Amino acid sequence: MAMTVHLDVVSAEDSIFSGLVESIQVSGSEGELGINPGHAPLLTGIKPGMLRLVKQHGEEEFLYVAGGTLEVQPSQITVLADTALRADDIDESSALEAKKHAEEKIAQADGADFDYAEAAIELSEAIAQLRLIQKLRK
Repeated sequence: MAMTVHLDVVSAEDSIFSGLVESIQVSGSEGELGINPGHAPLLTGIKPGMLRLVKQHGEEEFLYVAGGTLEVQPSQITVLADTALRADDIDESSALEAKKHAEEKIAQADGADFDYAEAAIELSEAIAQLRLIQKLRK
């Protein structure tokens, strides 16, 4: 039987997942992370993208997370995300519209009042949601 560790994934709105996992993969501020039981303690920011978790007994689940932090302790992994959604709850048409809107904002940037960082974040979040939807279709 595979080793497990307890994972909690929480957003500002809801607790998305709480249970035992064999491993997780997530986009941290410094790159892609793979976390298994016994991982060294870690605290890092989360970039918009997929959180892949392998539950106890090998079942996979995919979540979308953006912003927030990942904390790894010896017996607990905690994801405190600004946004967290189950992959099945992502609305593809809304993500496409958000991507289009962010691209238009960037294309029509009008100088000093334009907040490029905010538009880039909106664009990266929409693209991350669309990538997760595409991955689930494969």
